[in-house]
Amino acid sequence: MEIDQQLLNPIEQGLLAIMILIIMFGMGATLTPGDFRNALHRPKGLLIGFLSQFGLMPLIAFSLAIMLQLPPAQAIALILIGCLPGGTTSNMFAYFARGSVALSISMTAASTLLALIMMPILLDLYAAGFGEQIDAELRAAGDETGFVMPYFNIIVSLLLVLVPVAAGMVLLRISPGWAKTAEDTAGFMAIVVILFLLCSVTIRHANLFLDTSWRIYAGAVCVGLIGFLFGYLMAGLVRLAPRFKRAVSLETGIQNGPIAFAIILLSFREPLQSQMLWVAILYSTFIVITSSFVTLYFRRIGRADWEVYRNDVVHRRLFGKDYRVSYPEAAVGRIGRRE
Repeated sequence: MEIDQQLLNPIEQGLLAIMILIIMFGMGATLTPGDFRNALHRPKGLLIGFLSQFGLMPLIAFSLAIMLQLPPAQAIALILIGCLPGGTTSNMFAYFARGSVALSISMTAASTLLALIMMPILLDLYAAGFGEQIDAELRAAGDETGFVMPYFNIIVSLLLVLVPVAAGMVLLRISPGWAKTAEDTAGFMAIVVILFLLCSVTIRHANLFLDTSWRIYAGAVCVGLIGFLFGYLMAGLVRLAPRFKRAVSLETGIQNGPIAFAIILLSFREPLQSQMLWVAILYSTFIVITSSFVTLYFRRIGRADWEVYRNDVVHRRLFGKDYRVSYPEAAVGRIGRRE
């Protein structure tokens, strides 16, 4: 799929950049240094989260790009999405899905930092071949500069988006009340970004929705859905508690879309930029829809084990952390492990 016009004009790109800064600032306003320390106190959950985030998702994205025979630019965009860290959106969905919000936040904090190291490595592993295809096509068309994967620009982009995250953490330490406002604003702004991009593209490129191949739609939808499934299965293999499995599943499938926009805008030039942005827009749109359905399903199946967990929390607060409640064997078998 070729996009013959620039997807976003300079004014729209500037507005998008401001929105990204606000979202990342709000994300930082939800994190504390303790979240990073807590991640180390949950080694099993953190390890599964790391393997899901940086092991499964890039491989899933790469496999989809190959099976769907995506054009090189769209393939790189999909792999880039697969390599992203998690975002605060997954924390919100984990809360409504009766998952472990503490684990979700810990995974978000850890993956955001680890992305600085892992993303260039994973892109070099999975996307280098597609980059060579683009380079060959450009040189065949007479472009002497060709194409080189902008690893340095990607690292700089990640560092830049971490600046507002750090500022948000400082705000949380200074003024928790304003930090809560920033957090709520960021959640609202994430929806605004998606609607803004969709409206902008629809107004100026309405035909793009019809011209886009079903393969690109399938890749944008399936990368998140398969991530949910395999994240849940991997957490189940190591016998994590049900609420942890739900958190790992959502954290795996929901990637940080605003970081994808920032990296694409700062690291790639036209015409690749618009082609890659379109994939990121489609992913960000469909992941909200699919996450909502998955969350509703998790919330329904997790009601029993969540109530048992909350009962345990109350009992331990009243009678001490070593207090244990005996539940009927049938109930324990039905809801799985409770720790």
